[in-house]
Amino acid sequence: MNTIDTENSLGITFCDRLELAFTHGEGSTVWDESGKPYLDFTSGWGVTCLGHSHPVITHAISKQASKIIQSPNAGFTYSPSRAALLTLLKGALPTGLAKTYFCNSGAEANDASLKLARKITGRKKIISTLGAFHGRTFNTLSVTRDTVNSDRYTPKQADTVFVPFGDITAMVDVIDNQTAAVIVEPIQGEGGVQIPPVDYLSQIQTLCHQHGALFIVDEIQTGFCRTGKFFALEYSGENITPDFLTMGKGIAGGFPFAGFAVSEKVSLLLEKDDHGGTYCGNPLGCAISYAVINHLVENNIADQVTEKGFYLQKNLSQLQNQFPELIREVRGVGLMCAFDFFDQSLTRPFTLACADAGLLVVPTRNGIIRLLPDLLVTQESIDKAVKILAEVMRES
Repeated sequence: MNTIDTENSLGITFCDRLELAFTHGEGSTVWDESGKPYLDFTSGWGVTCLGHSHPVITHAISKQASKIIQSPNAGFTYSPSRAALLTLLKGALPTGLAKTYFCNSGAEANDASLKLARKITGRKKIISTLGAFHGRTFNTLSVTRDTVNSDRYTPKQADTVFVPFGDITAMVDVIDNQTAAVIVEPIQGEGGVQIPPVDYLSQIQTLCHQHGALFIVDEIQTGFCRTGKFFALEYSGENITPDFLTMGKGIAGGFPFAGFAVSEKVSLLLEKDDHGGTYCGNPLGCAISYAVINHLVENNIADQVTEKGFYLQKNLSQLQNQFPELIREVRGVGLMCAFDFFDQSLTRPFTLACADAGLLVVPTRNGIIRLLPDLLVTQESIDKAVKILAEVMRES
């Protein structure tokens, strides 16, 4: 059997896959088993921030793997690579975040933050936003999209309230002295690159302070220069200090790794046995993350992303003008971009047609196509991607 037949017969699949199997990649390009090249404007859902097989990452893997991959007794012992990463990350985090804990995935980071928020406050109620995506663990499903999303999993996580994203009046109506935490993305990712008012986060922070609730900012997709800032909450001003900042995806450029940082107030309330994990910042993951973050900082990638993002968004707006009967709206911040179709049924066939033409895009619910190229993508690759998008739209 070939790769696809083997996976279909022996693996468990929970989604509609593209009939493609990729063998290798370099930069913004990947190749399938037949040798056909594709422009990757998905970055593995925002993960491969430096592109595929970047020397910074491959060197870090090789160097650290030749030393030690997992520490004896895991988190019960100290690690030089974890200490180095903590030091580097401290300089990149927003002011006021005191300590960081590393884990395996963004969902795990959010799950731990929700759990700890309930423990610290002694409250159960969590406020999330419609269209949000915070993970697929039992705890994070309860705050993802809406209550319908978690109805099939029983027993349901109780005391979760959803409000429209970006609507501070709706938030005022539901937050109270029984609220443990508010969890929000600075820009909704899977929700379709939804961008709130600039003062949205600061207003939520004020409400949390007023009611004794904790403020969880999910930067899993938006962090590490994806939006043209190191963290997207920077667009809301310098006075945003969440109680929890969750991180993932671009933090290690493709290696499964994540973490959450906490405020000084929260760090003082954490106790032994509140949390733990086998891979809580294992040496290999920390070494890779250090290499990625150091590259982002030293090469001022955030400013480059801003420039490239403007260029991509300008081209997408031109596509909207060219195909006004197809595209409802174009949105984007940095290299986190999306466009809506008037006809939601176009999303799947459009994605398949783009793949046939050599471009990989991210289909999202409600007729939305996301574009998440790596942060080092060239103008030439952007031009090529936009040309393919135009050709496929012309035939749609």
